[in-house]
Amino acid sequence: MNEFAVKNWEEVIVSGTDGGPRVAHAHATFGYSGVIEGESVLDYLLYYAGEGYDGAGTTAPGFERFEGSVDGRKGSFVIKHDCGFDEKGFASTFEVVAGSGTGELAGITGTGTTSGALGDPTMSYTLDYSL
Repeated sequence: MNEFAVKNWEEVIVSGTDGGPRVAHAHATFGYSGVIEGESVLDYLLYYAGEGYDGAGTTAPGFERFEGSVDGRKGSFVIKHDCGFDEKGFASTFEVVAGSGTGELAGITGTGTTSGALGDPTMSYTLDYSL
């Protein structure tokens, strides 16, 4: 099973207020298991549409730097997220940033997804990659 867990989440409102449209910055640390084994650091720019909004357009683009192994090959790489979320959960698609692989992961390319319910201890991911 491919899973990850939030180890740390720090969020700061950049503009706006609770209940209304706002922008926030989040810095997080995730732990991965499955095809990906290791830890990552992620930075999101979050847009909250405000109360009464159906969630469409609530977005969080971000970059995540992973360090560990993929199918036993050690190194690091960066992925670019395009995430949507609401009060129930989130879903994202991501792409490995070209040229970001190091070590045995040098030259890695690929795409994937993440999804989960807010508050769950673990969430799921997929990764389709080539080296």
